[in-house]
Amino acid sequence: MSRPEGFVPPPYPYDRLDRLAALGAHHGGGIVDLSIGTPCDPPIPAVLDALAHSGSERGYPASIGSLALREAMSMWIHRRFGIDVGPLQIAACVGTKEFVGTTPQYLKLRTPDRDTVLFPAISYPTYEMGAVLAGCRPVPVPARLDGGIDFDAIAPSDAERALMLWVNSPSNPTGALTDLDAAAAWGRAHDVPVFSDECYAEFTWHGRPRTILESGLDGVVAVHSLSKRSNLAGVRVGFYAGDEALVNYLKEIRKHVGMMVPGPAQAAGLAALADDAHVLVQRNLYLERLERVSHILSSWSGLNISLPAGGFYLWFDALDGWAFAQRLAADGGALVSPGDFYGAGGAHNVRVAVVQPKDRIERVAQRLGVL
Repeated sequence: MSRPEGFVPPPYPYDRLDRLAALGAHHGGGIVDLSIGTPCDPPIPAVLDALAHSGSERGYPASIGSLALREAMSMWIHRRFGIDVGPLQIAACVGTKEFVGTTPQYLKLRTPDRDTVLFPAISYPTYEMGAVLAGCRPVPVPARLDGGIDFDAIAPSDAERALMLWVNSPSNPTGALTDLDAAAAWGRAHDVPVFSDECYAEFTWHGRPRTILESGLDGVVAVHSLSKRSNLAGVRVGFYAGDEALVNYLKEIRKHVGMMVPGPAQAAGLAALADDAHVLVQRNLYLERLERVSHILSSWSGLNISLPAGGFYLWFDALDGWAFAQRLAADGGALVSPGDFYGAGGAHNVRVAVVQPKDRIERVAQRLGVL
């Protein structure tokens, strides 16, 4: 008896790079991977000490995060953005990718008469996948000329059905900044919760770091991660903060599915949030790498590759993203991401993550014959 075919996951985007990696395998020293935004720099010693000696590995950790961790998150928000958000309106998540990927299904249970997830048309693929996994309509929202999301382009019919709106500033992959005050105002005007992914806020190059919470907490949730700011992608510590009703709802539903940041990871997160000096060091490293890689690729390709407004990615029009990535893998032994990973509108583009140390970046420069 035949059965209707169920959901078949699409290929994971980065798995599609295997053939390009093979093209560059002949280079001495191997492939230099600039495709995935995996930090290469070490965490500070205090974080490693907390991971090893917290004594918290035997018991179940608090799903919402320990009070000490949530207080550290609250104090960081105050130091970084100058606003007060109490620990009761903050909760931990297991990194932020799982939060992005699962939140639509939880909100669909809360608001079953809405079925649409709005997200930037060129963006991190998990916004769309989270909608698909929730059985919702993923509706991409185009960008303005400055790269920020164009709220005027949202059709009234989609706004009426919208379960949530994702914004991402600075953007992955483009580095563009969205007007977060305008995002919050749009959401309140249309009674749509706005979730603001601010994982790259510490690496804002044009102006100061911003959070949607500066517009008030009503109807908005900010999402932050220690993966980028503190080189802790493998430890999986993130948090969400904002509207009391939304945060408390997500706190309670996530308890039932065992979404818990491990105790040692919570201790490490507390140590990381208590130290701002290492983030300044990391900012300088990423800015130096952005400038150097931009020069290398501009000189080699003849393209004018400018620096982003935020984040640690270069995003540029290469006419054909896959052709550029293939040529760079063959000539320079470097792996980058074709722009169609981030939506059909990015097919001409390339994303380059400057997440390799200086000696590896200079290896690419040498292969390409760039001083």
